[in-house]
Amino acid sequence: MTHLKVAYPIRSSVLMRSIGENLAVSDVSFDVRAGETVGLVGESGSGKSTIARTVIGLVKPSDGDIEFEGRSISGYSSRRMKGVRRDMQMVFQDPYASLNPRLTVRDLIAEAWRVHRGIVPSNRWTAEAKELMERVGMNPDYASRYPHQFSGGQRQRIGIARALALRPKLIICDEAVSALDVSVQAQVLNLLDDLQTEFGLAYLFISHDLSVIEHLCDRVLVLNKGVVVEQNGTRELFEDPQDEYTKALLAAVPVVRPWLDPAS
Repeated sequence: MTHLKVAYPIRSSVLMRSIGENLAVSDVSFDVRAGETVGLVGESGSGKSTIARTVIGLVKPSDGDIEFEGRSISGYSSRRMKGVRRDMQMVFQDPYASLNPRLTVRDLIAEAWRVHRGIVPSNRWTAEAKELMERVGMNPDYASRYPHQFSGGQRQRIGIARALALRPKLIICDEAVSALDVSVQAQVLNLLDDLQTEFGLAYLFISHDLSVIEHLCDRVLVLNKGVVVEQNGTRELFEDPQDEYTKALLAAVPVVRPWLDPAS
């Protein structure tokens, strides 16, 4: 994306017209390469989720350009964005709220093939859904169960399986592990890492958890009030932050690195 701006109008309840704007994202530019994980980090309200929703077409940009595989998609209609979403999927923060409680796991996964015809023949939906469940570490015999019958970590795995159903090139993870216990977080992060290796996926990973960002991401962008104040390779940014806001952010939150060898 290039020079992305997202502003929401401020409307007067008396005059019933716009009297200004709330600038959520200002002049943000970055790219995500194939097989790469780019992290967005910042405090609540910094614009992380707005960027994610704008990339996938749920929010319209006020200015700037979003390109996907060399195509500008900023002005795409909902109909045209449907084709783009085949290659671009999202895993949300709340694994329960994002899953239809009335659908079985099999139907939740197959829903993608119902919307995007021609990917998997309907007579293969059950078999393919079970295969995807296995890919994300779930028992395929549970395909006929409903979301409320699973733990939070299992629900998030269902969300990941559903995202994989369309064989996307980019997956946007919006606080995808923040609602999970630490041990379950580690399992889901390892799963995402394995899937990236297997499928060559690119991730745009949004989190307020710096230890998660450091573990998973190749590059990191730090957002403050909708502005990118610093971006760098993960190691460089964590070991030698340049911006004062980045330094304060790193100093304020203890970073636990359980994957590092204490003797190293």
